[in-house]
Amino acid sequence: MPSYEQLRELLDPVTTVLLTVECQQGVVGPDSALPALAEEARSSGALANVARLVAGAHENGVQVIHAIAERRPDGRGASRNARLFRAAERLPVQQLSGTTAVRVAAPIEVTEEDFVVRRLHGLSPIQGTEADALLRNLGCRTLVVTGVSANVAIPNTVFDAVNRGYTAVVPTDAIAGVPSEYTPVMIRNTLALVATVATTDEVLGCFTRPRRARVTPA
Repeated sequence: MPSYEQLRELLDPVTTVLLTVECQQGVVGPDSALPALAEEARSSGALANVARLVAGAHENGVQVIHAIAERRPDGRGASRNARLFRAAERLPVQQLSGTTAVRVAAPIEVTEEDFVVRRLHGLSPIQGTEADALLRNLGCRTLVVTGVSANVAIPNTVFDAVNRGYTAVVPTDAIAGVPSEYTPVMIRNTLALVATVATTDEVLGCFTRPRRARVTPA
């Protein structure tokens, strides 16, 4: 774990972006396509902690981006080159564009200043989406990664962020996967090797400071 001073230096609100990954009604909401994951996200406190981080980001001038996974009703352009994608096509709840399933789930609040990045294919909210360009235009140096799942999308996001030169920070109590015992093992043996791990309270503590203007790169 980094010292408070080290974490505070990383989490400068002007150069930090908070990313929520697949925190949408059809994934972590009451009518989830993946009820075991939704239950874990809620019972573990991860979803509540994501909401706390988003609220803290809004209060302290940290940019928020919500990454949503969805598909067209006709399925055009959707990935089918892995068992995960083919299984998703058979789920009773579909993440269809324009439906409630792809809205950001409560208790997370979305403001006009937030970006919502939607992807129609693949596993990553960064690769093949507009997220990377947005992050660079926002002057992002540190990306705080939250949401689901610790099985696939979260490590994929962290790897993509690190490969693109961002410093990744993962609040360990603001991500969830299944089974519940998998998440801490994955954090300890994988994410901790490439990202800075912290807690929600530690991240929120670093967000709170006198506000400065975000500088947009020329």
